[in-house]
Amino acid sequence: MSAPFLYRAWVLASRCLIPFAASAEARKLHGQDVPAARAGEKRGIATLPRQTDGKLVWVHAASVGESLSVLALITRMGIMLPDAQFLITSGTATSAKLVAQRLPPRSVHQFAPLDAPGPLKRFLSHWRPDAAIFVESEIWPQMLRRTHATGAPMALVNARMSDKTVDFWEKWPRTARYLFDVFTLILTQNDAMARNMIRMHAPADRVSRGVNLKSMAGPLPVDDKALARVTAALDGRPVWVASSTHEGEERTVLATHRKLLRDLPDLCLILAPRHPERGDAIEALAHDAGLTVQRRSRGDAPGGQVYLADTLGELGLWYSLSDVVFLGGSLLPIGGHNPFEVAQSGAAVLSGNHVAAFAETYAQLETEGAARIVADGEDLTARVLSLLTNPQERATMTAAASRFIAAQDDQLDAIASRLITTLKLDTP
Repeated sequence: MSAPFLYRAWVLASRCLIPFAASAEARKLHGQDVPAARAGEKRGIATLPRQTDGKLVWVHAASVGESLSVLALITRMGIMLPDAQFLITSGTATSAKLVAQRLPPRSVHQFAPLDAPGPLKRFLSHWRPDAAIFVESEIWPQMLRRTHATGAPMALVNARMSDKTVDFWEKWPRTARYLFDVFTLILTQNDAMARNMIRMHAPADRVSRGVNLKSMAGPLPVDDKALARVTAALDGRPVWVASSTHEGEERTVLATHRKLLRDLPDLCLILAPRHPERGDAIEALAHDAGLTVQRRSRGDAPGGQVYLADTLGELGLWYSLSDVVFLGGSLLPIGGHNPFEVAQSGAAVLSGNHVAAFAETYAQLETEGAARIVADGEDLTARVLSLLTNPQERATMTAAASRFIAAQDDQLDAIASRLITTLKLDTP
Protein backbone atom coordinates (compact mmCIF):
# COMPACT_ATOMS: atom_id res chain seq x y z
CA MET A 1 0.00 0.00 0.00
CA SER A 2 1.50 3.34 -1.04
CA ALA A 3 1.71 6.14 1.50
CA PRO A 4 -1.33 8.45 1.33
CA PHE A 5 -1.02 12.20 0.96
CA LEU A 6 -1.87 12.95 4.61
CA TYR A 7 0.95 10.70 5.80
CA ARG A 8 3.48 12.17 3.36
CA ALA A 9 2.48 15.67 4.43
CA TRP A 10 3.07 14.78 8.08
CA VAL A 11 6.54 13.36 7.28
CA LEU A 12 7.47 16.59 5.51
CA ALA A 13 6.10 18.74 8.33
CA SER A 14 7.94 16.72 10.97
CA ARG A 15 11.28 17.25 9.21
CA CYS A 16 10.73 20.99 9.48
CA LEU A 17 9.43 20.95 13.03
CA ILE A 18 11.87 18.53 14.65
CA PRO A 19 14.47 21.13 15.79
CA PHE A 20 11.79 23.17 17.55
CA ALA A 21 10.03 20.12 19.01
CA ALA A 22 13.28 18.62 20.32
CA SER A 23 14.27 21.91 21.94
CA ALA A 24 10.84 22.33 23.54
CA GLU A 25 10.91 18.77 24.90
CA ALA A 26 14.41 19.26 26.33
CA ARG A 27 13.32 22.44 28.13
CA LYS A 28 10.25 20.70 29.51
CA LEU A 29 12.24 17.74 30.83
CA HIS A 30 14.89 20.04 32.30
CA GLY A 31 12.14 21.93 34.13
CA GLN A 32 11.00 18.64 35.63
CA ASP A 33 14.49 17.77 36.92
CA VAL A 34 15.17 15.08 34.32
CA PRO A 35 18.94 14.61 33.72
CA ALA A 36 20.08 16.46 30.61
CA ALA A 37 21.42 13.30 28.96
CA ARG A 38 17.98 11.74 28.97
CA ALA A 39 16.53 14.55 26.87
CA GLY A 40 18.45 13.00 23.98
CA GLU A 41 16.16 9.98 24.16
CA LYS A 42 13.47 12.15 22.56
CA ARG A 43 15.81 12.44 19.57
CA GLY A 44 16.28 8.67 19.50
CA ILE A 45 19.65 8.69 21.26
CA ALA A 46 19.57 5.76 23.68
CA THR A 47 21.07 6.12 27.16
CA LEU A 48 21.03 2.37 27.85
CA PRO A 49 22.37 -0.61 25.90
CA ARG A 50 20.27 -3.31 24.30
CA GLN A 51 21.01 -5.94 26.92
CA THR A 52 20.08 -9.15 25.13
CA ASP A 53 20.83 -11.06 21.96
CA GLY A 54 17.42 -12.68 22.45
CA LYS A 55 13.95 -11.28 21.92
CA LEU A 56 13.31 -7.63 22.79
CA VAL A 57 9.68 -6.55 23.21
CA TRP A 58 9.00 -2.84 22.92
CA VAL A 59 5.95 -1.56 24.84
CA HIS A 60 4.94 2.05 24.18
CA ALA A 61 2.49 4.02 26.31
CA ALA A 62 1.74 7.72 26.40
CA SER A 63 1.69 8.78 30.02
CA VAL A 64 1.21 7.66 33.62
CA GLY A 65 -2.05 5.73 33.45
CA GLU A 66 -1.22 3.91 30.25
CA SER A 67 2.31 3.05 31.41
CA LEU A 68 1.26 1.69 34.80
CA SER A 69 -1.64 -0.25 33.28
CA VAL A 70 0.68 -2.46 31.23
CA LEU A 71 3.24 -3.37 33.92
CA ALA A 72 1.36 -6.43 35.15
CA LEU A 73 1.03 -7.68 31.56
CA ILE A 74 4.78 -7.25 31.01
CA THR A 75 5.49 -9.12 34.24
CA ARG A 76 3.28 -12.01 33.17
CA MET A 77 4.80 -12.12 29.68
CA GLY A 78 8.25 -12.06 31.28
CA ILE A 79 7.42 -15.18 33.28
CA MET A 80 6.36 -16.91 30.06
CA LEU A 81 9.40 -15.60 28.16
CA PRO A 82 12.30 -15.95 30.63
CA ASP A 83 14.96 -14.87 28.11
CA ALA A 84 13.19 -11.78 26.77
CA GLN A 85 13.97 -8.16 27.55
CA PHE A 86 11.28 -5.47 27.66
CA LEU A 87 11.70 -1.84 26.63
CA ILE A 88 9.04 0.51 27.99
CA THR A 89 8.72 3.97 26.44
CA SER A 90 6.54 6.89 27.44
CA GLY A 91 6.47 10.61 26.88
CA THR A 92 6.31 12.33 30.27
CA ALA A 93 8.67 12.84 33.18
CA THR A 94 6.04 11.72 35.68
CA SER A 95 5.47 8.44 33.87
CA ALA A 96 9.23 7.84 33.74
CA LYS A 97 9.54 8.36 37.49
CA LEU A 98 6.62 6.11 38.40
CA VAL A 99 7.57 3.34 35.95
CA ALA A 100 11.12 3.36 37.33
CA GLN A 101 9.70 2.60 40.78
CA ARG A 102 7.81 -0.43 39.48
CA LEU A 103 9.89 -1.83 36.63
CA PRO A 104 9.22 -5.53 35.99
CA PRO A 105 12.23 -7.89 35.77
CA ARG A 106 14.46 -7.47 32.69
CA SER A 107 12.77 -4.18 31.79
CA VAL A 108 14.16 -0.73 31.09
CA HIS A 109 12.53 2.64 30.43
CA GLN A 110 13.36 5.26 27.81
CA PHE A 111 11.52 8.37 26.65
CA ALA A 112 9.76 7.74 23.35
CA PRO A 113 11.38 9.24 20.25
CA LEU A 114 9.65 12.12 18.54
CA ASP A 115 7.59 11.17 15.50
CA ALA A 116 10.11 12.23 12.90
CA PRO A 117 12.50 10.35 10.57
CA GLY A 118 15.80 11.02 12.36
CA PRO A 119 14.75 10.16 15.94
CA LEU A 120 12.89 7.04 14.83
CA LYS A 121 15.75 5.80 12.66
CA ARG A 122 18.21 6.14 15.55
CA PHE A 123 15.81 4.55 18.03
CA LEU A 124 14.94 1.53 15.88
CA SER A 125 18.55 0.97 14.80
CA HIS A 126 19.68 0.79 18.41
CA TRP A 127 16.88 -1.24 19.99
CA ARG A 128 15.93 -3.53 17.06
CA PRO A 129 12.63 -4.67 18.62
CA ASP A 130 11.42 -8.18 17.80
CA ALA A 131 7.85 -7.13 18.54
CA ALA A 132 6.05 -3.93 19.49
CA ILE A 133 3.00 -3.37 21.67
CA PHE A 134 1.28 0.02 21.63
CA VAL A 135 -1.10 0.97 24.45
CA GLU A 136 -4.51 2.69 24.26
CA SER A 137 -4.41 5.59 21.77
CA GLU A 138 -0.78 5.89 20.70
CA ILE A 139 -1.27 6.45 16.98
CA TRP A 140 1.91 8.21 15.86
CA PRO A 141 1.98 7.74 12.08
CA GLN A 142 5.72 7.44 11.43
CA MET A 143 6.38 5.47 14.59
CA LEU A 144 3.85 2.89 13.42
CA ARG A 145 4.91 2.66 9.80
CA ARG A 146 8.68 2.71 10.43
CA THR A 147 8.38 0.03 13.11
CA HIS A 148 6.28 -2.04 10.74
CA ALA A 149 8.95 -1.65 8.07
CA THR A 150 11.47 -3.42 10.33
CA GLY A 151 9.35 -6.58 10.13
CA ALA A 152 8.51 -6.58 13.85
CA PRO A 153 4.96 -7.88 14.52
CA MET A 154 2.82 -5.22 16.21
CA ALA A 155 -0.23 -5.15 18.47
CA LEU A 156 -2.45 -2.41 19.89
CA VAL A 157 -3.76 -3.28 23.37
CA ASN A 158 -6.26 -1.63 25.68
CA ALA A 159 -7.39 0.41 22.68
CA ARG A 160 -9.45 3.44 23.66
CA MET A 161 -10.07 6.41 21.37
CA SER A 162 -12.11 9.53 22.06
CA ASP A 163 -15.23 10.18 20.00
CA LYS A 164 -13.37 13.07 18.36
CA THR A 165 -10.53 10.75 17.31
CA VAL A 166 -12.96 8.16 15.95
CA ASP A 167 -14.76 10.81 13.92
CA PHE A 168 -11.48 12.14 12.53
CA TRP A 169 -10.13 8.82 11.28
CA GLU A 170 -13.51 7.79 9.91
CA LYS A 171 -13.25 10.75 7.53
CA TRP A 172 -9.78 9.72 6.27
CA PRO A 173 -10.24 6.07 5.31
CA ARG A 174 -7.13 5.65 3.16
CA THR A 175 -4.77 7.08 5.78
CA ALA A 176 -6.53 5.18 8.58
CA ARG A 177 -6.19 1.86 6.75
CA TYR A 178 -2.52 2.65 6.05
CA LEU A 179 -1.87 3.11 9.77
CA PHE A 180 -4.04 0.41 11.34
CA ASP A 181 -2.90 -2.18 8.82
CA VAL A 182 0.40 -2.40 10.74
CA PHE A 183 -1.27 -4.22 13.64
CA THR A 184 -1.51 -7.99 13.67
CA LEU A 185 -3.89 -7.75 16.63
CA ILE A 186 -6.01 -4.94 18.12
CA LEU A 187 -7.44 -5.62 21.59
CA THR A 188 -9.98 -3.06 22.76
CA GLN A 189 -11.23 -2.27 26.25
CA ASN A 190 -14.86 -3.10 25.43
CA ASP A 191 -17.34 -3.98 22.70
CA ALA A 192 -18.17 -0.36 21.90
CA MET A 193 -14.51 0.41 21.21
CA ALA A 194 -14.20 -2.69 19.05
CA ARG A 195 -17.02 -1.35 16.89
CA ASN A 196 -15.39 2.09 16.80
CA MET A 197 -12.07 0.64 15.65
CA ILE A 198 -13.85 -0.93 12.69
CA ARG A 199 -15.57 2.43 12.03
CA MET A 200 -12.06 3.90 11.93
CA HIS A 201 -11.20 1.42 9.15
CA ALA A 202 -9.07 -0.95 11.21
CA PRO A 203 -9.03 -4.49 9.72
CA ALA A 204 -12.16 -6.11 11.19
CA ASP A 205 -10.63 -9.58 11.35
CA ARG A 206 -7.82 -8.32 13.61
CA VAL A 207 -10.03 -6.47 16.12
CA SER A 208 -11.09 -8.25 19.31
CA ARG A 209 -12.56 -7.19 22.60
CA GLY A 210 -10.03 -7.51 25.41
CA VAL A 211 -10.29 -6.14 28.93
CA ASN A 212 -9.21 -2.89 30.52
CA LEU A 213 -5.60 -3.52 31.53
CA LYS A 214 -5.95 -0.95 34.30
CA SER A 215 -8.02 -3.55 36.12
CA MET A 216 -4.95 -5.80 36.22
CA ALA A 217 -2.23 -3.33 37.12
CA GLY A 218 -2.02 -4.51 40.72
CA PRO A 219 -2.07 -2.38 43.87
CA LEU A 220 -0.21 0.91 43.83
CA PRO A 221 3.16 0.83 45.61
CA VAL A 222 3.34 1.74 49.29
CA ASP A 223 6.46 2.91 51.13
CA ASP A 224 6.29 0.85 54.32
CA LYS A 225 8.40 3.30 56.33
CA ALA A 226 6.25 6.24 55.25
CA LEU A 227 3.13 4.24 56.08
CA ALA A 228 4.42 3.52 59.58
CA ARG A 229 5.21 7.20 60.20
CA VAL A 230 1.86 8.46 58.93
CA THR A 231 -0.08 5.77 60.80
CA ALA A 232 1.70 6.70 64.03
CA ALA A 233 0.91 10.38 63.50
CA LEU A 234 -2.78 9.65 62.90
CA ASP A 235 -2.85 7.66 66.17
CA GLY A 236 -6.02 5.73 65.40
CA ARG A 237 -8.08 8.66 64.04
CA PRO A 238 -10.77 7.83 61.45
CA VAL A 239 -9.71 8.78 57.91
CA TRP A 240 -11.33 9.27 54.54
CA VAL A 241 -9.55 10.08 51.27
CA ALA A 242 -10.49 12.38 48.38
CA SER A 243 -8.10 11.80 45.49
CA SER A 244 -7.53 13.08 41.96
CA THR A 245 -9.70 16.12 42.64
CA HIS A 246 -9.81 19.01 40.18
CA GLU A 247 -10.32 22.74 40.51
CA GLY A 248 -13.94 23.34 41.49
CA GLU A 249 -14.24 20.03 43.36
CA GLU A 250 -12.11 20.75 46.44
CA ARG A 251 -14.59 23.34 47.68
CA THR A 252 -17.31 20.66 47.74
CA VAL A 253 -15.00 18.12 49.39
CA LEU A 254 -13.95 20.59 52.09
CA ALA A 255 -17.57 21.57 52.77
CA THR A 256 -18.39 17.86 53.11
CA HIS A 257 -15.55 17.43 55.59
CA ARG A 258 -16.78 20.34 57.73
CA LYS A 259 -20.19 18.68 58.00
CA LEU A 260 -18.67 15.30 58.80
CA LEU A 261 -16.69 16.83 61.67
CA ARG A 262 -19.96 17.53 63.50
CA ASP A 263 -20.49 13.78 63.93
CA LEU A 264 -16.84 12.69 63.85
CA PRO A 265 -14.81 15.52 65.40
CA ASP A 266 -11.53 13.56 65.18
CA LEU A 267 -11.93 12.74 61.48
CA CYS A 268 -8.99 13.42 59.13
CA LEU A 269 -9.44 14.14 55.42
CA ILE A 270 -6.49 13.18 53.20
CA LEU A 271 -6.89 15.35 50.12
CA ALA A 272 -4.72 14.32 47.14
CA PRO A 273 -5.38 16.67 44.20
CA ARG A 274 -4.86 15.53 40.61
CA HIS A 275 -2.39 18.38 40.11
CA PRO A 276 -0.24 18.81 43.24
CA GLU A 277 1.10 22.14 42.01
CA ARG A 278 -2.30 23.60 42.99
CA GLY A 279 -1.41 23.01 46.65
CA ASP A 280 -1.26 26.70 47.65
CA ALA A 281 -4.70 27.42 46.22
CA ILE A 282 -6.22 24.37 47.90
CA GLU A 283 -4.63 25.24 51.24
CA ALA A 284 -6.19 28.70 50.98
CA LEU A 285 -9.60 27.13 50.30
CA ALA A 286 -9.25 24.96 53.40
CA HIS A 287 -8.32 27.95 55.56
CA ASP A 288 -11.29 29.88 54.16
CA ALA A 289 -13.48 26.96 55.21
CA GLY A 290 -12.13 27.24 58.74
CA LEU A 291 -10.16 23.99 58.60
CA THR A 292 -6.66 23.32 59.86
CA VAL A 293 -4.21 22.01 57.25
CA GLN A 294 -0.89 20.19 57.13
CA ARG A 295 0.92 19.61 53.83
CA ARG A 296 2.87 16.60 52.66
CA SER A 297 5.06 18.73 50.39
CA ARG A 298 6.32 20.65 53.44
CA GLY A 299 7.15 17.45 55.30
CA ASP A 300 4.28 17.92 57.76
CA ALA A 301 2.79 14.92 59.57
CA PRO A 302 -1.00 14.62 59.54
CA GLY A 303 -2.16 16.37 62.68
CA GLY A 304 -4.92 18.74 61.63
CA GLN A 305 -8.34 18.32 60.12
CA VAL A 306 -7.05 18.19 56.53
CA TYR A 307 -3.83 16.57 55.31
CA LEU A 308 -3.02 17.98 51.88
CA ALA A 309 -1.18 15.20 50.02
CA ASP A 310 0.30 17.48 47.37
CA THR A 311 2.93 15.06 46.08
CA LEU A 312 3.20 12.62 43.19
CA GLY A 313 3.44 8.83 43.32
CA GLU A 314 2.00 8.30 46.80
CA LEU A 315 -1.64 7.42 46.14
CA GLY A 316 -0.98 3.84 47.24
CA LEU A 317 0.06 5.18 50.65
CA TRP A 318 -3.12 7.20 51.08
CA TYR A 319 -5.40 4.41 49.86
CA SER A 320 -3.84 2.06 52.41
CA LEU A 321 -4.98 4.34 55.24
CA SER A 322 -8.73 4.24 54.62
CA ASP A 323 -11.47 1.99 53.30
CA VAL A 324 -13.42 5.04 52.09
CA VAL A 325 -12.15 6.86 48.99
CA PHE A 326 -13.86 9.54 46.92
CA LEU A 327 -12.40 9.70 43.41
CA GLY A 328 -12.46 13.13 41.79
CA GLY A 329 -12.74 14.32 38.23
CA SER A 330 -16.36 13.27 38.58
CA LEU A 331 -18.35 16.04 40.27
CA LEU A 332 -17.68 18.15 37.18
CA PRO A 333 -17.85 16.99 33.53
CA ILE A 334 -14.22 15.83 33.41
CA GLY A 335 -14.84 12.14 32.75
CA GLY A 336 -13.75 10.49 35.98
CA HIS A 337 -10.54 8.71 36.91
CA ASN A 338 -9.31 5.15 37.28
CA PRO A 339 -11.42 3.30 39.91
CA PHE A 340 -9.33 0.14 39.59
CA GLU A 341 -6.54 1.63 41.70
CA VAL A 342 -8.98 2.22 44.56
CA ALA A 343 -10.60 -1.21 44.26
CA GLN A 344 -7.17 -2.87 44.13
CA SER A 345 -6.39 -1.32 47.50
CA GLY A 346 -9.51 -2.98 48.90
CA ALA A 347 -11.37 0.30 49.48
CA ALA A 348 -14.95 1.31 48.76
CA VAL A 349 -15.19 3.62 45.73
CA LEU A 350 -17.28 6.80 45.80
CA SER A 351 -17.58 8.97 42.70
CA GLY A 352 -19.60 11.74 41.16
CA ASN A 353 -21.74 10.94 38.15
CA HIS A 354 -19.44 12.37 35.45
CA VAL A 355 -17.56 9.16 34.67
CA ALA A 356 -17.76 8.92 30.88
CA ALA A 357 -14.13 7.75 30.59
CA PHE A 358 -14.87 4.72 32.81
CA ALA A 359 -18.64 4.39 32.39
CA GLU A 360 -18.64 0.65 31.75
CA THR A 361 -16.36 -0.03 34.72
CA TYR A 362 -18.38 2.07 37.15
CA ALA A 363 -21.57 0.36 36.01
CA GLN A 364 -20.05 -3.04 36.81
CA LEU A 365 -18.61 -1.86 40.12
CA GLU A 366 -22.00 -0.45 41.12
CA THR A 367 -23.80 -3.62 40.10
CA GLU A 368 -21.44 -5.71 42.22
CA GLY A 369 -21.73 -3.34 45.19
CA ALA A 370 -18.12 -2.10 45.14
CA ALA A 371 -18.86 1.52 44.19
CA ARG A 372 -21.48 4.20 44.78
CA ILE A 373 -22.23 7.19 42.57
CA VAL A 374 -23.02 10.40 44.47
CA ALA A 375 -25.18 13.17 43.04
CA ASP A 376 -23.70 16.19 44.84
CA GLY A 377 -22.05 17.40 48.02
CA GLU A 378 -25.00 16.53 50.23
CA ASP A 379 -25.06 13.00 48.89
CA LEU A 380 -21.29 12.70 49.32
CA THR A 381 -21.60 13.72 52.96
CA ALA A 382 -24.31 11.14 53.61
CA ARG A 383 -22.40 8.34 51.89
CA VAL A 384 -19.09 8.99 53.62
CA LEU A 385 -20.77 9.29 57.04
CA SER A 386 -22.69 6.06 56.50
CA LEU A 387 -19.55 4.14 55.51
CA LEU A 388 -17.47 5.53 58.36
CA THR A 389 -20.08 4.74 61.00
CA ASN A 390 -21.39 1.44 59.66
CA PRO A 391 -18.64 -1.22 59.69
CA GLN A 392 -20.87 -3.85 58.08
CA GLU A 393 -21.76 -1.64 55.11
CA ARG A 394 -18.09 -0.77 54.68
CA ALA A 395 -17.01 -4.42 54.88
CA THR A 396 -19.61 -5.42 52.29
CA MET A 397 -18.32 -2.83 49.80
CA THR A 398 -14.64 -3.60 50.34
CA ALA A 399 -15.27 -7.34 49.96
CA ALA A 400 -17.09 -6.64 46.68
CA ALA A 401 -14.12 -4.58 45.48
CA SER A 402 -11.73 -7.44 46.24
CA ARG A 403 -13.93 -9.95 44.38
CA PHE A 404 -14.15 -7.64 41.37
CA ILE A 405 -10.37 -7.30 41.12
CA ALA A 406 -9.80 -11.06 41.55
CA ALA A 407 -12.14 -11.74 38.63
CA GLN A 408 -10.21 -9.34 36.36
CA ASP A 409 -6.85 -10.89 37.21
CA ASP A 410 -7.98 -14.29 35.97
CA GLN A 411 -7.88 -12.96 32.39
CA LEU A 412 -4.28 -11.75 32.43
CA ASP A 413 -2.69 -15.10 31.54
CA ALA A 414 -4.96 -15.47 28.52
CA ILE A 415 -4.03 -12.03 27.16
CA ALA A 416 -0.30 -12.59 27.72
CA SER A 417 -0.45 -15.96 25.95
CA ARG A 418 -2.38 -14.53 23.03
CA LEU A 419 0.11 -11.72 22.53
CA ILE A 420 3.08 -14.08 22.71
CA THR A 421 1.55 -16.31 20.04
CA THR A 422 0.29 -13.54 17.78
CA LEU A 423 3.55 -11.61 17.91
CA LYS A 424 5.53 -14.84 17.28
CA LEU A 425 7.56 -14.45 20.45
CA ASP A 426 7.31 -18.18 21.12
CA THR A 427 9.23 -19.04 17.95
CA PRO A 428 13.06 -19.36 17.73
